[in-house]
Amino acid sequence: MGSVRHDGAGARRRVKPAVLLVVAAAVLAAVLPSTAGAAGASYVSMGDSYTAGPGIAPPSPTAPADCAQSAANYPHLVAAALNLSLTDVSCSGAKTEDFTVAQYGDQPPQFNALSASTEVVTIGMGGNDHNLFGTLLKGCTEADIFVGNVGTPCKKYFNKFVKQTQEEDLAPAEAALQAVHTLAPKAKVFVVGYPEITPTEGYCPSAFPWTSGDLKWFHSVETHGNAELKKGAKANGAIFVDTFKPSAGHNACEAVGVRWIEPIFGSLTGVPVHPNAVGEEQDAFDVEQAMLTHGVR
Repeated sequence: MGSVRHDGAGARRRVKPAVLLVVAAAVLAAVLPSTAGAAGASYVSMGDSYTAGPGIAPPSPTAPADCAQSAANYPHLVAAALNLSLTDVSCSGAKTEDFTVAQYGDQPPQFNALSASTEVVTIGMGGNDHNLFGTLLKGCTEADIFVGNVGTPCKKYFNKFVKQTQEEDLAPAEAALQAVHTLAPKAKVFVVGYPEITPTEGYCPSAFPWTSGDLKWFHSVETHGNAELKKGAKANGAIFVDTFKPSAGHNACEAVGVRWIEPIFGSLTGVPVHPNAVGEEQDAFDVEQAMLTHGVR
């Protein structure tokens, strides 16, 4: 994991272009809709809040307010960098079921954005299925906040729930990928994993009030979840984009300027335990590299 840390000059080379992309995305958002850039390949982005980028300015002017979608999230940055014609239907709180069911009255099923002319698709989905993410954030915080750094209370309460949930979510996730290929048969499909949220070592109660044991356990939950996303992508004709390993050492326990995920206490975006602007920039870099590798121009 150390080989993928972005320290020193390497980090500066990587982040600086991404910062420029944020500026470009903000300008585009002010004058163009999300489907702008007709000259580029048709790109549909689907996903939950880790794709939508809630709390990151500027907000997307074309997305429903319910979705809290940012015009500087990774789909917008990728589209600007690669000159793709973007339709971004990512929405905070989305679940796999929202591919086919309207999440809100102003947010149709995400699959509605797909068509025979769609050429590129990214999917960042799954963490909210069975309310997994929200249950663990609330449950672990309540279990750990007053116990000090002792044991793994959250793992004790929720390990069985996590295993059952992750197992039950496999079939719907794979069925969704199969449906994408049916609805957009020409598209190159990229499944985007989740970045590192908690560390494997350490204790940061002022920012993330969980025991060190539960922080490490949650890290393993994410590792397993990303592995299943990668396995499902490979089995269903999609390309997996790993954002987990590149984000090592930039989790929510790190200091301002280092972290790519905001903490429970002291979130600078107002949206705890979600990517900040730099986190979305780095996801964009990973997605861009995957697209270029697989012939998206």
